[in-house]
Amino acid sequence: MFKSLVPMLNRAMPLMMAAFLILAVIQVAVMLHLSLNGLWAAIEWGRRFYLPLAGISALLAVTGLAYETSAEKLARRGLRRRKGLIMDVLSRLTNRGALEELMAREQRETVLDADELAASLRARVIGQDQVCEDIAQQMRRRLALQVRGKPVGIFLLAGPPGTGKTYLAKQMAKQMERPLLHFDMTQMSSAHAATQLFGSPKGYVGSDTFGKLTGGLKDHPDAVVLLDEIEKAHPDVFKKFLTAWNDGHVTEASTGEQVSTTRAIFMLTSNIATEALTEIADRLANEPEKMRAESVEALRKSGFAPEVLNRLDRIFIFRALRGLDLARVAALEIEAMIEGYGLHVETGGIDAGVLFQVMVKQKNLGTGASARDLVRSIEDMVSESLIVARQQGAKRVRLVTQDDGTVITEIASDSEAQLGRVSH
Repeated sequence: MFKSLVPMLNRAMPLMMAAFLILAVIQVAVMLHLSLNGLWAAIEWGRRFYLPLAGISALLAVTGLAYETSAEKLARRGLRRRKGLIMDVLSRLTNRGALEELMAREQRETVLDADELAASLRARVIGQDQVCEDIAQQMRRRLALQVRGKPVGIFLLAGPPGTGKTYLAKQMAKQMERPLLHFDMTQMSSAHAATQLFGSPKGYVGSDTFGKLTGGLKDHPDAVVLLDEIEKAHPDVFKKFLTAWNDGHVTEASTGEQVSTTRAIFMLTSNIATEALTEIADRLANEPEKMRAESVEALRKSGFAPEVLNRLDRIFIFRALRGLDLARVAALEIEAMIEGYGLHVETGGIDAGVLFQVMVKQKNLGTGASARDLVRSIEDMVSESLIVARQQGAKRVRLVTQDDGTVITEIASDSEAQLGRVSH
C-alpha cells in the first residue's frame, strides 16, 4: 500500500512545495506584524515580476515533464553532462559505449545462433559444409556453459592440405568477432622455441617482454588461438600447452604470472594421416562417434602426440576437394593472385579451360597437391603478362587458354570496346 503511494506523492510534490511556500509567507508576515494593507501593498509592488516568474515556472514545468517522459531512455543510456546534469561515472572515466558493446557481445555469444554461424562459414569455406555445421553446434553448446575450468574448446582440424582448415579458423574468429592469435608451429620445432610463445626465464635474453602467446592472451583473453600444423611442434612446446588445456592457464616464464585460457578457443590444424582420415570420413559419415574413435586411432598410429589427442574436445575431418568445389577454390585463389598484382578480374574473366587444367593436375597428383599449389603454377605462366598489363594501365583483366593449352592475359578496357592482348 505504501509503495503505491510513493509515485503519487512524487507527482504531488510541486503542489506540496507551493502550499509550504504560502504557509511560510503567512508565518513570516505574522512574525513581522505586517498589516493586511501592508501585505497588499507588497503584493502590488511585486506585480511587475509576476509575468516573468510565471514564464520561468512554466518553462521549468515543461522541462520536468520532458525529463520524466524520457526517464526510461536516460536510465538505459546513463546521464550525460549537460550544464548541470551529473555525468555518469562510466562516461567520465571510460568509454561507456565500448563497454556496453562488449557486454552485448558476451550476451550474443552466450546465446550463439548456431544456424547463422554455420551458414556464414559455409558461404566462405568451400566444400566443408558438414564441418561448418558441426563446429557451429559445438560452439553454441560450449559457450552456453557457465562454469569452465579449461578453454571454451580445443579442436583439431585434420585433412589434406589446401582444404580450408586454416581459413575456417580465421573465419571463426572473424564471424564471432574475436581476436585471432595465429602461430605457425613449423617454426616451433626446437626446444628453445617455447620461449617465443611462453616467454624467457629471468636472466635470459628476451625476459623483459612477454611471450607471444602469453602476452596475446593477457591482452585478448577471448582470442581464437590457431596452431597451424601442430604435429611439427617440439615435445617441450606440447608440454607447455598441456597446462593451458588441463588447468585453464599458462604461465609467463619471465614473471611467473598465470594467464587464464578459460575464455580462449584453441584450433589446431594437421596434415598428418590424410589418406586414412579421408577413408574414415567417407565410410563413417553418418556415425560421428565411431568416426571420432577411429580418427583418434589413425592419428595415434601416424605418430601424433597421444597427450594432445587425449585433450582434444573434437576432431573435424576435412575432405579432399573434388569437382566443382576444387574449381571454386582455384577460382578464388586465382582472383587473389591477380589482385596481388594490383589488378581485378573481369566478371566471368577466368576461362573455364584454366580451371579445368587445375582440376586435371589435381587429379593426376592425387591428394598430395592442393589447389593453392596448382594456382602457383598458373602464376608462373601468367605473372609476366600481368606485370605488362599493369604497366599498360590495365585495371581489369581476363585469363584465357589458347589452343595449345597455354594461358594468356587479356586486358579489358573500361568501355569494353576493345581488348589488348598481352602474351607471355
